[in-house]
Amino acid sequence: MFRDVNMEVAGALNDVAMVHASRHGRFAYKRAARAVLTLDEPLDDFVEHHGLREIPYIGPATERVILEHLAQGKSPTVEKTVQGSGKLAEVVAARSHRTHFLSRAGVLRALATRAPGAVSLRDYRGDLQTHSTWSDGGESIARLASAAKDRGYAYLGVSDHSYGLRIANGMSMSDARLRAKEIDAWNRRADGAFHVIGAVEANIPADGGIDMTDEETEVFDLVLAAPHSKLRRSEDQTDRLLATVRHPRVHVLAHPRGRMYSRRGVLARWDEVFEEASRTGVAIEIDGDPYRQDLDHTLAAKALAAGCLFALDSDAHAGAELVYAEYAIAHARLAGIPAKRIINTWPYEGLMDWAEERRS
Repeated sequence: MFRDVNMEVAGALNDVAMVHASRHGRFAYKRAARAVLTLDEPLDDFVEHHGLREIPYIGPATERVILEHLAQGKSPTVEKTVQGSGKLAEVVAARSHRTHFLSRAGVLRALATRAPGAVSLRDYRGDLQTHSTWSDGGESIARLASAAKDRGYAYLGVSDHSYGLRIANGMSMSDARLRAKEIDAWNRRADGAFHVIGAVEANIPADGGIDMTDEETEVFDLVLAAPHSKLRRSEDQTDRLLATVRHPRVHVLAHPRGRMYSRRGVLARWDEVFEEASRTGVAIEIDGDPYRQDLDHTLAAKALAAGCLFALDSDAHAGAELVYAEYAIAHARLAGIPAKRIINTWPYEGLMDWAEERRS
């Protein structure tokens, strides 16, 4: 079993943040939790060489919680606070939402630990889910591509949202065609040294499939389909996802659960979804956004057993966030996924051949 102490401690700090009586206290505990989540070093190692007060936003109260957890595996202070808050049910629900997340320290440990046969950082050739200023990203395609080249990638998929997701400034089809021209011009200048792939993150409607016509998808090299609605519902949504992986224009089922650190996401009979995705050849994404980590390594292992292909992506909205792909790679390593089953370890030509075959 892979234990991530930093994630455990951050969870305990977030528990207190949920029930604290003051707004300032809630903010302080949340900020301390974020600091622990982003720490490169495991807390038990950190304590041996440093003082906890060297971590930003750690004060006397949060230090006590951390030291209790390191000594006992849990914090009596947190348990007492939660029990007396009258919000035990809400805290228990929140705890269930954040299972199998990794802290930054956990990611680095998973990347460094021997995992014979599993994908490694060296195998990774390029990110396939990123967002530019054509939708809800914060940087231009040129800046994203430059950051990807700096990371040693061979290609970058820019997957701005489709027009159906207005809240994320989804592209109109006229904008999508303009963006395609920009990508073509960029690739001509690169002259084969690096490739920007024109992708789209299409929205999955309530009844499955995608919110685009077949003709509209012709504008894109890759079509990622992702759920952005009905993410807090208690009903089973297996049929919705089955209809999506059966869609002939879908290449990748992106962040399949739509979960985040604060929500459970879609409920489905995942074994059935994975078996169908394996049959149709749709890749299952592991989204590395630290607050998504979707799929996590436990579900990814089930997808591997079903015979699925995978895409490991950052969901970056700026070049600095491309590092989030490391979270996805860490989950893939914990799941034991070999590089050959991951489409963004393939050479550019092989990836594009596969994408074209999916259309036919």
